[in-house]
Amino acid sequence: MAGLFGGRRGSDPTDAAQGIMYEAWEATSRSKRIALARKALKVSLLCADAYVLLAEEEAGSVEEVLDYYQKGVAAGEEALGPDGFEEYVGHFWGFLETRPYMRARAGLAAVLWRLGQYQEAIDHYQAMLELNPNDNQGIRYVLAEHFLALDDIKALKKLLRQYEDDCVAAWLYTRALLAFRENDPGAGKLAEEAWLANSHVPGVLSGKQPLVASPDGYITLGGKDEAADYVEENGRAWHATPGAIAWLAEITRKLKPRRQRRN
Repeated sequence: MAGLFGGRRGSDPTDAAQGIMYEAWEATSRSKRIALARKALKVSLLCADAYVLLAEEEAGSVEEVLDYYQKGVAAGEEALGPDGFEEYVGHFWGFLETRPYMRARAGLAAVLWRLGQYQEAIDHYQAMLELNPNDNQGIRYVLAEHFLALDDIKALKKLLRQYEDDCVAAWLYTRALLAFRENDPGAGKLAEEAWLANSHVPGVLSGKQPLVASPDGYITLGGKDEAADYVEENGRAWHATPGAIAWLAEITRKLKPRRQRRN
């Protein structure tokens, strides 16, 4: 395991291939990135990140995207081996050699969801949280969205408890929605906390504010792009809950927002 992306870079084919992928990510043209990913695979078929890049930039159909991500996950598993999983379980992402596998598996889960294979996608996401409870990739937010979309409230509540100290707007608004649905006396307080995390969500939910996409892929915590992202993924559940949006607006209309920061 010591050779993977460590001090002996280039002495192992997978290390050498990963080095090529670092070049690929820095390349300014799509064709160059694809060419470097292909070059990395010629050096080592266990380079999971090469499959990830090809899934994102070369694949011409959702089926091809699926195939690349499946190959990436398989490559990542083989590169790490049973010893790697045993050594790093509970701390994945904290070690560079685990990250290509985790990127590939996140991509695989996303495309499975897109294809309507919901339970398979959820199984992957849950397994990733077991491998890396610190959740540097933000898997819990995607999983919460999916549980809410499927109305799997039991699983959603369990996940919310698992990360009960999370103060990101998406987490807080979903907690507030569930509390409102169940007539929880603490629902109003949760709504206030959510609004303080992002004051734009009620306006976007009601249609009074437009959806504003992030211009660069980065979300502004407390910003309009964060609100748009949350509503795009969870707005249906709010609209399907009678009175929820009006209640949220009434609870929060006199509050003052915090300053925004980028994430």
